[in-house]
Amino acid sequence: MNFQQLRSAREAVRQNFNLTAVAGVLHTSQPGVSRQIRELEDELGIDLFGRAGKRLTGLTEPGKLVLPIIERLLLEADNLRRAGDEFARSNEGALTIAATHSQARYALPAAVRDFRQRRPLVQLHLHQGTPQQVARMLIDGEADIGIATEALAQYDELLALPCYRWTHTVVVPPGHPLALEAAAGQGLTLQRLAQFPLVTYESGYTGRAHIDEAFAKAGLTPEIVLVAMDADVIKTYAELGLGVGIVAAIAFDEERDPHLRAIDARHLFAANMTRLAIRRGAWLRHYVFDFITTFAPPLTQQMVQRALVAEPGEAFEL
Repeated sequence: MNFQQLRSAREAVRQNFNLTAVAGVLHTSQPGVSRQIRELEDELGIDLFGRAGKRLTGLTEPGKLVLPIIERLLLEADNLRRAGDEFARSNEGALTIAATHSQARYALPAAVRDFRQRRPLVQLHLHQGTPQQVARMLIDGEADIGIATEALAQYDELLALPCYRWTHTVVVPPGHPLALEAAAGQGLTLQRLAQFPLVTYESGYTGRAHIDEAFAKAGLTPEIVLVAMDADVIKTYAELGLGVGIVAAIAFDEERDPHLRAIDARHLFAANMTRLAIRRGAWLRHYVFDFITTFAPPLTQQMVQRALVAEPGEAFEL
């Protein structure tokens, strides 16, 4: 039994049992992948995969039981390598962060700048994706840290820690009726907001669930004319007059957005929590803890380590 056999079996599941795709990921040949899987099955004395001719069709019942063990073995092998690197090259290495667009664009830049000043020998890699993609990159070992508002707390394989709370804001052109009303001191209500077409986030992004919940609770059905994954797109179409934009408050800046006016909406929609997630069981090098604390100072190394040994589902609040 060897690690290449284990990687072949794991990747077969990740690539939906497509051996050509597995071969591409592992930089080998399709016959080589088939051989590695067969040798592993012979070693274990069981069939891990169902087959139709030479094609894999899915995991067998024994395969479903064995796969988590394979995942743990490969995770510990990766931990062993990271532990060696920690002591051999404590100030060097790579750190991969997966984040949604809003976090990468508005929340991360200051932390990345400060971290780079302290750890110039650490290579930073930033991947963007949906909240679900961020979670999958963590689970698959493709990222060390994940940052998002939605989804991360829904996976038992991940430890999702609270970082900061934020609220939404409404953005409109300067001459818009809502901007004029706000300038006159008139407070914004959900009923008034629902009278205009809206531009906001797609479902599952950046607190959209709280927007929908607020309107539903008030018995209102707003006209949402456009949804997008990031605030820059929402602000662009709000500026064009397509509709009233609803974005994360951190996404609005008076200097960057001179052609828009912001109206506070914290009283309309529930506050949101951005979370930072890491994979349970993963070895975290010292500079990973350093970045976590840089991004969210309350998340000290001691707190994170304490949370890692807690049971999945146990709540941690700032």
